[in-house]
Amino acid sequence: MNAQALEITDKAANKVRQLRESEGNPDLMLRVYVTGGGCSGFSYGFNFAESINEDDAKFENGDVAMLVDSLSYQYLVGSKVDYVEGLEGSRFIIDNPNATTTCGCGSSFSI
Repeated sequence: MNAQALEITDKAANKVRQLRESEGNPDLMLRVYVTGGGCSGFSYGFNFAESINEDDAKFENGDVAMLVDSLSYQYLVGSKVDYVEGLEGSRFIIDNPNATTTCGCGSSFSI
């Protein structure tokens, strides 16, 4: 595993497979990005993409692809994307070794 790479866990990849099936679109890829804002300065975002942009980095787990744009990549280097189901609901989460602080909800961070 490249230390600079991002990892998408098996649980996260399985959830993407389920969502692709429910949408009937095998070409969907998980896009992970960082935006300004949130309790701690930056927020994580997730959506689906059907195509790869020129500045995207692509990470794979089996037949599932995860895309990260070049601006977000610098904040996410070495991170792990997982999927959890718990009392707070079901969601994708990011274990980011670069974050110095995170908020209680886990969806925002600072560097």
